[in-house]
Amino acid sequence: MPWKEADVMDLRMQFVTRALREEMSFAALCREFGISAKTGYKWKQRFLDDGYGGLVDLSRRPAAHARQLDEDTIFEIVRLKQQHMRWGPAKIRELFRRTHPGRDCPSLSTVKRMLGKCGLVERRRRRQQKQTGRISQRRTATAANQVWTVDFKGWWFSSERERVQPLTVCDAYSRCVLLAQALPDSRSDTVRECFSRLFEQYGLPECIRSDNGTPFAASNALLGLSRLSAWWLALGISLDRIDPGRPDQNGSHERMHREIACEVESRVDGDLATQQAALDIWREEYNTQRPHEALGMRCPAELYVKSLRKYRPEGFELHYPAGFLRRKVQRNGYIKLDRRMINLTTALRGWHVGLQSQGSQEYRVWFAQLCLGRLNLRDEVMHPPG
Repeated sequence: MPWKEADVMDLRMQFVTRALREEMSFAALCREFGISAKTGYKWKQRFLDDGYGGLVDLSRRPAAHARQLDEDTIFEIVRLKQQHMRWGPAKIRELFRRTHPGRDCPSLSTVKRMLGKCGLVERRRRRQQKQTGRISQRRTATAANQVWTVDFKGWWFSSERERVQPLTVCDAYSRCVLLAQALPDSRSDTVRECFSRLFEQYGLPECIRSDNGTPFAASNALLGLSRLSAWWLALGISLDRIDPGRPDQNGSHERMHREIACEVESRVDGDLATQQAALDIWREEYNTQRPHEALGMRCPAELYVKSLRKYRPEGFELHYPAGFLRRKVQRNGYIKLDRRMINLTTALRGWHVGLQSQGSQEYRVWFAQLCLGRLNLRDEVMHPPG
């Protein structure tokens, strides 16, 4: 008589009643009802202890769990999340571990589940990384200062109706935000002055990744060179440009901009100086307190070190290998070669280019370490490098 059928409670009551009458041996009674002697003794004892209610199946959930969170821990994790609404469960757990070193730290899955039940977890779609730009290296940074990323955060108005448009610079390896500066404009000279101070403080990177907007690039110029990017090249810094309309190719920088949008933009009342003060506080927290999943839950400031490449702002000359012809780019963007005026770009005015002879009145034109293209004197036209 299997007990998996319906009316299990009735069967258990019949079994207990007959067991108490002792009309037959207990082992035989258990065989008749298709249960083990251990199960039979269990139901008999439960009936004697709790009556009919003792025959109900008990929950298998343990009354207590060694890893069960106490109220103080739950409240503290929720409090930390409310202070950092843009941080995910992994960052919140790491912050809890750091701020409460003497307490048991819950597992990541527990923090995720708890924040999810509180409605404090936002699901995000991940963009797929795709390919390349015109001047593109797609270099993966494996050490600090190999690649810096730069962009302007989308502007907003302060409560004083002043336009706030931060220029942001980040080290791609450590995710350290080196600059978050609200500038009065985005002119090349203004941005160059910012980078001069940045280079003096941190040294020179090997490469700078940017989009194709001004002042980082010029859409109508040779290879998109601007006065600013030409200066970077002259300093020995390589260029890496993402494709037009593809901010996902600079994904970590864009995610950092989302943090500014959520934690600073339109959340602070006051003039431009007040907005800058808020950006400085945010940058300090981002670099020194906010753990980062891509860094093994370390903070950017724990990984970043200054560059060993020193910035020398004094005037210098570009040098090219022996056998190259050196020509200075005039104010109108032209160079003079074999009594001919060849148009390059005004972005290089004042700088020297190197001409590498390819024979038959053809030259490869170099600016610093970048090949600008092939110049054929027969048609006086610059062709793409290759």
